[in-house]
Amino acid sequence: MALSGMRGLSVFISDVRNCRNKEQERLRVDKELGNIRTRFKNEKVGNIGGREFAESLAPDVQKLLISSSCRPLVRKKAALCLLRLFRKNPDILNIDGWSDRMSQLLDERDLGVLTSSMSLFVALVSNNHEAYWSCLPKCVKVMERLARNQDIPQEYTYYGIPSPWLQVKTMRALQYFPTVEDPSIRRALFEVLQRILMGTDVVKNVNKNNASHAVLFEALALVMHLDSEKEMMSQCVALLGKFIAVREPNIRYLGLENMTRMLMVTDVHEIIKRHQAQIITSLKDPDISIRRRSLDLLYGMCDVSNAKDIVEELLQYLATADFAMREELALKAAILAEKFAPDLSWYVDVILQLIDKAGDFVSDDIWFRVVQFVTNNEDLQPYAALKAREYLDKPAIHETMVKVSAYLLGEYSHLLARRPGCSPKEIFGIIHEKLPTVSTPTIPILLTTYAKILMHSQPPDPELQNQIWAVYSKYESCIDAEIQQRAVEYFALSRKGEALMDILAEMPKFPERQSSLIKKAEDTEADTAELSAIKLRTQQQTSNALVLTDQRPANGAPQVSQLGMVMVPSTSNADQNAVDQRVTQSNGTLSVVDPQPLAQDHAPAGDILGDLLSPLAIEGPPGVSPQSEFNGVPSHEGSVGANDALALAPVGDQESTVKPIGDIAERFQALCLKDSGVLYEDPYVQIGIKAEWRGHQGRMVLFLGNKNTAPLDSVQAVILPPSHLKLDISLVPEIIPPRAQVQCPLEVVNLRPSRDVAVLDFSYKFGTHLVNNKLRLPAVLNKFLQPIQVSAEEFFPQWRSLPGPPLKLQEVVRGVRPMPLGEMANLFNSLKLMVCPGLDPNPCNLVASTTFYSENTRAMLCLIRIETDPADRTQLRMTVASGDPTLTFELKEFIKENLVSIPTAGKPPAPVAQQPQPNNQPIASSDPGALLAGLL
Repeated sequence: MALSGMRGLSVFISDVRNCRNKEQERLRVDKELGNIRTRFKNEKVGNIGGREFAESLAPDVQKLLISSSCRPLVRKKAALCLLRLFRKNPDILNIDGWSDRMSQLLDERDLGVLTSSMSLFVALVSNNHEAYWSCLPKCVKVMERLARNQDIPQEYTYYGIPSPWLQVKTMRALQYFPTVEDPSIRRALFEVLQRILMGTDVVKNVNKNNASHAVLFEALALVMHLDSEKEMMSQCVALLGKFIAVREPNIRYLGLENMTRMLMVTDVHEIIKRHQAQIITSLKDPDISIRRRSLDLLYGMCDVSNAKDIVEELLQYLATADFAMREELALKAAILAEKFAPDLSWYVDVILQLIDKAGDFVSDDIWFRVVQFVTNNEDLQPYAALKAREYLDKPAIHETMVKVSAYLLGEYSHLLARRPGCSPKEIFGIIHEKLPTVSTPTIPILLTTYAKILMHSQPPDPELQNQIWAVYSKYESCIDAEIQQRAVEYFALSRKGEALMDILAEMPKFPERQSSLIKKAEDTEADTAELSAIKLRTQQQTSNALVLTDQRPANGAPQVSQLGMVMVPSTSNADQNAVDQRVTQSNGTLSVVDPQPLAQDHAPAGDILGDLLSPLAIEGPPGVSPQSEFNGVPSHEGSVGANDALALAPVGDQESTVKPIGDIAERFQALCLKDSGVLYEDPYVQIGIKAEWRGHQGRMVLFLGNKNTAPLDSVQAVILPPSHLKLDISLVPEIIPPRAQVQCPLEVVNLRPSRDVAVLDFSYKFGTHLVNNKLRLPAVLNKFLQPIQVSAEEFFPQWRSLPGPPLKLQEVVRGVRPMPLGEMANLFNSLKLMVCPGLDPNPCNLVASTTFYSENTRAMLCLIRIETDPADRTQLRMTVASGDPTLTFELKEFIKENLVSIPTAGKPPAPVAQQPQPNNQPIASSDPGALLAGLL
């Protein structure tokens, strides 16, 4: 009995002790949870607070981080919180005091705390590395620990790689130190880097590839930063050479980018040249990002030894390159030819080939530079003049080629006088043939050339003299002041005979100066190709990008944004055009914020792209559309008003138990190309349209047909017009009898050019179903177009009279549905754009013309030019010109939308027997809707 009693007492004492331990444990846990809650509060304040909050809360967070009694989870989060506070206010940390503390934190064994502390350390050394030299050996020890996989928990091993995130952060921190001078530390670091370089390879597992390559490329950046011995550099280049040969595009891109960075290291250029063939192959990769990196690498590795090969490859690739790359290709090929030309005649050949193959993408700076070289080198002048004469024999050449050839022949054609076909009369004749095809800015160059030809033809040829005088007489009354002045002065000077030789002497030599092309390339060069990783990170700044959120109020009405929207063409068959506008509803009135086109921030300069007929820039939508003081055309940046708001509703957002039959979007798009058809149909009602258009006016008849044996009640049809249309609809009866049809005439007047569309708000009640639909009406831009055939004698003067933006706009359109040129011509004809064959010398291009009618502009001629890329049918370049800037912009965007999302007219519905009409509503045979009534 006594023994059993002692056992019971011992069990009781043990239970009491356990309870006491559990209570202590509970108190300790509560304390830690309190610390965690405090940390979360600090972290939130660190995210939303300013410098004052960071200064007041930083001491508490620092205590949590360096406290040995806190749990690792708390210390890890404290390091991240302190990092956010430091970014808010760098003054919260005393540099002198924190150097030792950071050194202690880098000795941490817990990898979670160490990783978070390393993130903080990267921020500290990027701000001031001088105070943290004592931490550099600790970083190397961390790298050694990770490389040897010493004391690395399994949860911090990712696909067999010990904490790749910590490795990347540690190597990044090391790149902020200028150099590693201690031999033992440097040797230990190079051993780790050697292990990383030797142990990384491409495997099939994508996740492992991503982790291992993240570590590898950071190690490569560190190797370049430390400027290690040539053997390790060679090993890096050889490894990158393997990467640019693999099929995986991401790895190939990273290999090309890092090899471009390796060019900044001395003594590796010859090693990189060994991979020139593979780099040229990557220049033709389907991925444009890889092609760009290949171009950067070829440009950087080019020197005298390989300049000819690289430039010839660039010239061959230029014929099939994307529009987006041709300007950069032309610029870099011109620079390489200038810098590394073995002889100047080869340089002239390269530039003339550039102009011949991609004249639209050759800026004036390039041919200006050729003129400078030829002028300054007398031995080069006969050769350059002869090459210019040969290019003029081609039936169709670019306008830039006309400029440079005319200039060279005007200055130096007398050096070719003894060659066949190079007499002054023949030179004048072949240049004068190009005069009708050039734009206004080129005509003064040709007039000067004619004067130079007269100067060199001594004694004068009376026939040639009379021909040139006739040209001058023609342009003496030209509206352009410069052309008129040159014509008058040259005509007067040409009568001075031999004295003309002194007045129009050859151009003197240009002073030696830095090439504007090289300066231009330096200004536009990508940072990744010119700056090391350390410079990149030190130049990083906080982004000021504005993030917009599209939030809707609780009542479901869309919110009105204070910013305009960029209109993006739909790329699907869905009804996206109605969703392109921002909608708001107030007091039952539906209105929309007028879209505000935004200028593209990557638009090139104005002298970059010129088409065959006129030098132009790729112009994005203007920031503010031109506004007339008399017609009240609203600006694209104007505020929303009761009269200017566009009535439009997103059809896709409508919810109804009665579903439409067929695709509403396809029906609308079909009616945009024809004047009669079905606009909407559901099990109870069918809405048809028949329209007539004359000039800026139109008449539409809506046929509202009841398909059932019961009447439709509470019928309402309200037109919500945009600001550019004046619409007048007749009254609609509230009840449509069974099997009956109601006709509602609608008068339309177009006030000015716009792509906005009117909306029919149609609702009815059938039994217990209340149906409401907002349908777009096909009163679109092309309804007010009238195709017109234009001859070459009419087209070119009109085209030249519109020199540039905003009357003439140009844009490269991507994402075009691939189609043959004939199919595109049929599409243009269906949009009432008359295709004019024979005007463009390039058979891959289209030229079209039309006349736009509106109450403000009346009849306005519009000219369109489409340049297609035979190698890539998904992109083209479009130029639109008219006498009204708003019309030019709206027509350009309208054509672009139809090219990106081609309207597909659906099959017409099967004919249905005509429904019996009430006796009081007979349909006369002359009724405008008689043809469509049979379908309804």
